[in-house]
Amino acid sequence: MELDAIHLVFLGIAATSAGFVDAIAGGGGLIQLPALLVAAPKIPIAQALGTNKLGSIFGTSSAAFAYSKKARPDLATALPMAVAAFIGSAAGASVATRIPTSLFKPIILVLLIAVGIYTWRSPSLGQSEALRYSGRRHTALATIVGLVIGFYDGLFGPGTGSFLIFALVGLLGYAFLKASATAKIVNVGTNAAALLVFGFHGAILVSIGLFMAVCNIGGAVVGARLAIRGGSVLIRKVFLGVLFVLVLRLAWDTFHG
Repeated sequence: MELDAIHLVFLGIAATSAGFVDAIAGGGGLIQLPALLVAAPKIPIAQALGTNKLGSIFGTSSAAFAYSKKARPDLATALPMAVAAFIGSAAGASVATRIPTSLFKPIILVLLIAVGIYTWRSPSLGQSEALRYSGRRHTALATIVGLVIGFYDGLFGPGTGSFLIFALVGLLGYAFLKASATAKIVNVGTNAAALLVFGFHGAILVSIGLFMAVCNIGGAVVGARLAIRGGSVLIRKVFLGVLFVLVLRLAWDTFHG
């Protein structure tokens, strides 16, 4: 499939913006996937999802690399989480082929609202690191979180990066900056699993996906550097903004879908 110049520029801007936002607080799929559907409205939804994942995984990987130089993600936590998220995402994607995802929208909407209110009413949350668990208990909880959120990403998807950041901050006690850096590594795992599933079914437009990937990388690198410079304070603000948009989008889909 080929896009004309106007739609290509539009998609490039959207993919760059998605990479930028996703690198800071997650939620880039809110921008990139709808833009792809506007630019190429006739493609099947499965191809849109697969192509979106191809663009996203490059941006997420670039953000993870940029963070690794300055923010030092917790690899001892990120790697088992990423493996569990990979397994969970693959399982979720397989379930998604059998169960209408619309059934989950009201539940996710309530969860997003709860996360937003809790974060907003807790201004000190994630401003400094205060790990709640250690050793095997810490690793076990991180692995369970990766498995559950990975399953969610494969099954439904919107806001996966934001959910990962909140879990790392709210459940495990990381500061927002390290949580965002760690979440990117885990998100690579969920994207990789989804890509394998969509690729197996031939549901990826490679040329468009690679174009989006290049744009996503540019936005992700800039976003990660800005997040490192602004620290946890900036990430918390962007995180709340992303949650607000997620709630509005999901509420619209739930009640007008």
